[in-house]
Formats: sequence, C-alpha cells, structure tokens
Amino acid sequence: MKKTLVTIVLVLAAVAFAQTPQAQPAAPQQPAPAATAAPAGQPAPAQQKKEIKDPAEYNAYVGAVQQQDPNAKISGLEAFLQTYPNSVMKEDALELLMASYEQTGNTAKMVDAANRVLQANPNNLRALALLSFNARRAAEAGQNAQQNLAQGAQYAERGLQALQTAQKPEGMSDADFQKLKTQTSSIFNGVAGMNALQTKNYPLAQERLQAAVDAAPNDLRDVYPLALAYLTAPKPEDVKGLWYIARAANLAAGGTAQAQITAFGKSRYTKYHGSDQGWAELLAQAKASPTMPPGFTIAAAPPPPTPAQQAADLVASKAVKDMSFAEWELILSSGNQEAADKVWNTIKGVPLAIEGQVITVTPRKLELAASVDDIDQKRADVVLNMNAALTAAHIPKAGATVQFEGTPISYEPNPFMLTMEKGTLLIKGTPAHKAPAHRRTPRSH
Repeated sequence: MKKTLVTIVLVLAAVAFAQTPQAQPAAPQQPAPAATAAPAGQPAPAQQKKEIKDPAEYNAYVGAVQQQDPNAKISGLEAFLQTYPNSVMKEDALELLMASYEQTGNTAKMVDAANRVLQANPNNLRALALLSFNARRAAEAGQNAQQNLAQGAQYAERGLQALQTAQKPEGMSDADFQKLKTQTSSIFNGVAGMNALQTKNYPLAQERLQAAVDAAPNDLRDVYPLALAYLTAPKPEDVKGLWYIARAANLAAGGTAQAQITAFGKSRYTKYHGSDQGWAELLAQAKASPTMPPGFTIAAAPPPPTPAQQAADLVASKAVKDMSFAEWELILSSGNQEAADKVWNTIKGVPLAIEGQVITVTPRKLELAASVDDIDQKRADVVLNMNAALTAAHIPKAGATVQFEGTPISYEPNPFMLTMEKGTLLIKGTPAHKAPAHRRTPRSH
C-alpha cells in the first residue's frame, strides 16, 4: 500500500526524535498538586478567591491531591468528584485527574477526564492541549493517522482561539502563566500545522508550523514538517525550506531517519542551487543556530537555456545530418525560425530511415513515436503515408518498434508532427535514423 505524505512525515520525525536524548515530547504543564482552597472560617491565601466552605469537602479534596501515588490520587479525586459534583474546585480536580491518568499511561481514562474538564470549561488550555497532543501521538503510532490528525487539529484550533482570551488562573505566577501559554501554543500550532500539511493547505501549514518552531526551535516533530511545508508547496519557498531541512537533519542525530532527511535535503539543495557546493556549510550553520539568520539566502541556479537557445547551440555545434530525430524535433518546434529553416531545408524531400514505435496503424498510414519523450508518452510525432498498402501479414501491431523509411513533406511545430510520404517498412537490421536522446537536451550549469 502506498504511504501518504503525512504517514512518511510522522514516521520519520517520530523515529528520528526517539533517537535523540530528549525522547519524550513536551506536554502541557500539569496543575500544581497543592490544594487551592481554604476550610470554612479560615482566611484564604493571598490572591486566592476559590474557597471550600465545607470542612468535609475541603478534607476530601486536600486528601486526594496530596496523595503521592498516582493511583491513590486518582481514587481520591474520583471519589471527591462523585461526592461533590458541583464543587468550586471541580475544574482543578478534573485537571489533576487528567494529569494523573496520563501519568499512569491510561490513555482512555485520560481522554475521558480531559473531556470532562472541557465540559466544566470549554476553553481549558491544558485539556485542549492534551487532547490535541494525544491525537498527534496516536497518528505517529500509525493509528488512523489522517483521522487522528484531523481530530487533533480541531482541538488545536479551539486552543488557539482560547489563548487569545485566556485569563491567568488564580494563584498562578505571571511567569508560570506565560510558560503555560508558550507550551500549549507550540502544541496547538504543531498539530494544526501537521493536519494542514496533510490536507495540502500549504499556506496554513507554513503559518502554524512556523509558529510552533518559533516557540520550540529544537522540536524535530515540527521542524521537519515545516521544511516540507516550504519545499513541497506548489510554489516552493526553497530558501526557508532548505534551512529547516538542514536543521531537521541535525536534530535527527543519527540513524536511518537522519540519513533519509539528509539525502532528501541534499537533493533539493542541489536542484535549487545547481550543485551540492555549500551543502556541508549549510548543515554546519544550521547546527550552530536554532533560528534562521536574518537575511539568510542561497544562490539559485541560473535558468536553463530556452528551446530557442538550445536550437541555436545545436545548429552551431553539429551538422544536421549527424543529429538525432529528437534533436530535429527540438529545433523544428523551438520557435527559432532560422535554426528550424536550416534543419528543414536539409531534410525536406530527402528519404530518411528512422526507427520508431507504432501508435496507430492502417494499411495505408502509420502514426509513430520516434523520440524518447513521445515514446514514453505514447504520443505520435510522425505520420507515415505508405507507398503501397500493407498486407495483413505485414501490418505491425500497436506498440511494436519498427524501422521505416519515408520522405518528409511537411511538419507542424506545436504539437510537433512530421508528415512523410512514400513510406516503407524496412527489414530488421537495415540502418535507420534512431532517436537515442530525449527531445530536450540535459540542463547544465
């Protein structure tokens, strides 16, 4: 089964990331385990507005959150939430429950707790981030990658909206609140960006993944997809893409994933720059800097010669009689009239022996492909009007390679078609004018 782009990206990024020392990805910040309530009759701590007035409720909450064993904490919190379903500390208790289930590896219960948090507060950043991240984690594990990323992106977009109006939780310092926003923003943008890349929404993928990488420049899970978002778009942003593919190659830090990422990056660099000169230096520069330097650029290769220029170069360097059929075709269809006239005046009315592949055939007429490009596309470039009708025994089958002779009488430049008369099929072994080259000459720099 052919792998989708998103599957390849997820597998390569996940495998490479697992080979680095920081194998575990950043997760949403967990709530502090300390109780944030005061018993009835006692003053609340500074900046604390939530207050449990019932001593029994307070003791049940504090007793649960102070448990060191995650399973004991889960039991205590579930009991607290069942006994006091409308507690002022419900959202806090559910956040702790969600984090505890995550700590024990109980993903199903963690997801359930996160959804219960969102029932209490639809804009809870930790729950949205954990659900979004969990969907991406499932996709990386090969579990319905496209479906999970799409679901994760829904939570991510909700989270990005919630960040715009998020209020600092009671009792949280400014520094911790900023850390929470940075961490969750990176998760939201990374998941939303991956989903956009999957659906080929390249502008959104670039925007979201760039924001994720700006927040966490050493996270291979986002750096590598960002490189692809720039390099595989219909209009690639090659310079940015090449910088981030070089960053990804360094972050992969060994193994098969690094080898594949490096090989891909080098091939794209060579295609854009015209050679691999400077690729090693780019790798070293990207390794030393987590962000792309201002004004960073890579020189693009000069454009290939136009067909008209290729035609001029050919007639200046090669006799018409020594050219292949594909080179005649290039010149006659190039738009360079002077070069075309030189070729046509040489071959017009002259019997030519050529080899080609049969496209269509009747007793009186064959349509053939005589250049490699047209053979590959099963497209005729020669009409051969036979000198005499072919007998049933001598009619070649479509797809057969034959040698034939004919006299050029006219041509159409675009799409190219050479018409020949006095056509005959030659016996195998008779010299024929073959077309060993592609219609377009190789690009050189």
